[in-house]
Amino acid sequence: MRILQIMPTLAYGDAVGNDALAIYRLLKSKGYETKIYAEIIDKRIPRGIAGDIGGLVTGREDVLIYHMSTGSLLNARFAKMQGRKMMIYHNITPPCFYHGYHSSMEKLCRDGRYALQYLADEVDYALADSEYNAKELRKLHYCCSVDVMPILLSFEDYEKQPDAQTVEEFGDGKTNIIFTGRIAPNKKQEDVINAFYHYQKYYNPDSRLILVGSYFNMEGYYEQLRDYVQKLGAKDVVFTGHVSFEKMLGCYHGADLFLCMSEHEGFCVPLLEAMYFDIPIVAYQSSAIGYTLGGSGILLDKKNPLETAGVMDKVIRDEALRNRILSKQRKRLQDFGKERTERLFMEKIEGFLKNEG
Repeated sequence: MRILQIMPTLAYGDAVGNDALAIYRLLKSKGYETKIYAEIIDKRIPRGIAGDIGGLVTGREDVLIYHMSTGSLLNARFAKMQGRKMMIYHNITPPCFYHGYHSSMEKLCRDGRYALQYLADEVDYALADSEYNAKELRKLHYCCSVDVMPILLSFEDYEKQPDAQTVEEFGDGKTNIIFTGRIAPNKKQEDVINAFYHYQKYYNPDSRLILVGSYFNMEGYYEQLRDYVQKLGAKDVVFTGHVSFEKMLGCYHGADLFLCMSEHEGFCVPLLEAMYFDIPIVAYQSSAIGYTLGGSGILLDKKNPLETAGVMDKVIRDEALRNRILSKQRKRLQDFGKERTERLFMEKIEGFLKNEG
């Protein structure tokens, strides 16, 4: 018996790719024969871990774990493969967010959502990395059991040395507001910018906004954001673009508050990163945000930039409040600890392996 992970693209450094690699290492350490297969494999992935899906032949004894997160011809091919089929659902961005920005991405997401419905009676077991994602599968009438299993995250990676130049650049005494995530319409960076503008204007002129994330394939939206900054007259708004992991760590080291206005997240790993770096979180209540925060941080039930700015100022200036927030975030972060999530994953997968029915 082999346990094979299957996915359209195995990328280096993104949440889905990191999850697949963590599962690979865990299964390998438990003595299972395992490998990842993908159509596209990042060249930075160590040799031997992944193989080209083109030559894969599966048998009835194989266990296939499919990472579902986008549209792909592989979605239909997976349904016809031999073996016991398990899905890990990371969510698919609703195509409406890309309308007018990127027609190919819009189509990819639409195709992915069609395929998600098509696979409802084609898999034997499903894991969703948030309760929000699990509810989507149940709403689509998935015939199999659906359990919640958070992303496997190695916090050891965040102990690496941050980029010294970035730490120095953002350690100049300004109050740093940060949001991490690719530049994309569902992330609503314009709402982050608007709230920051009001915070800077009415509460703290000596402040900076750091938007960490690539704008590759989203150049049109990125230019709109830059124009919006100019229109508002906001100062010290930094778009980092794609950065190295060490530079991302440097950005976190200098941050005073994490502000998330995203309207669609299947999990939102940056929330855990903010927790790890002891950065208080203010976030708009949408999609999986509330699940991931789990009662920590501050959740906003509406988007009012002036009110959000007031909340930001309160969190930054009120030491007692900030300490309460950080205490809850530290406690929530423990739920995603490596030992706990690895144990939970092995319970799920071994339970599936024993259940031949």
